[in-house]
Amino acid sequence: MRSSLIACLFFAATLAAHAQDAKLYIVTHVDAEPNFTADAMQALETFAADSRKDPGAVRMEILEENARPNHFTVVEVWRSQKAYESHLALTHTKQFRAKLLPMLGSPFDERLHHLVP
Repeated sequence: MRSSLIACLFFAATLAAHAQDAKLYIVTHVDAEPNFTADAMQALETFAADSRKDPGAVRMEILEENARPNHFTVVEVWRSQKAYESHLALTHTKQFRAKLLPMLGSPFDERLHHLVP
């Protein structure tokens, strides 16, 4: 019985530690019209530089597809859902999205993920 209690306490502690370390991962596909490739890349680079300074930002990378240079993938890691939601409300995020919108060939494909333990 004592070993069951210890196992339960260990399991609870593991869950608590995992909950504290729960990060939010976002993968967003951005497809710009080919004639806006350079402008979209510049907007993405500026957005990433600004976003890396936001509270709760862990990492942000911009990937350019080899075969289609007007297709980008943004990979973000945030400390929490709340940090990401705060980032979405910031002026630089709203301005970036408004600036990029007329350059897009398709809507943002933004997907939120969590790490599987």
